[in-house]
Amino acid sequence: MVRGQRGKNPPKGLTKAQLVDLIYDRVQCSKKEASDSVELVFEIIKETLRRGGRVKVSGFGSFVVCAKRARLGRNPQTGTPITIKPRRILSFKASHVLKNQVNQRTVSPS
Repeated sequence: MVRGQRGKNPPKGLTKAQLVDLIYDRVQCSKKEASDSVELVFEIIKETLRRGGRVKVSGFGSFVVCAKRARLGRNPQTGTPITIKPRRILSFKASHVLKNQVNQRTVSPS
């Protein structure tokens, strides 16, 4: 996003660099400060999840790590049974506030 386009909708896909640009524009801090802030937030979230904690952002949603047990599966090419190792998966559940905002429909004038 180009600086000075305040109030416009963010891009349909959002990269970390674009997020930094949006913060830079809206908060009017230096790009370095915006980048450091984004990196710090992501690092805190990653470390919390790495430790098995839950990250709940009010009005946005929750990130949680769940444990999956070992299970029997099949090699799709050969059909041979294999054991799928236990692992941890990351799950995100959007809050009702976010779901409602995403599903709001703009009424077009008739």
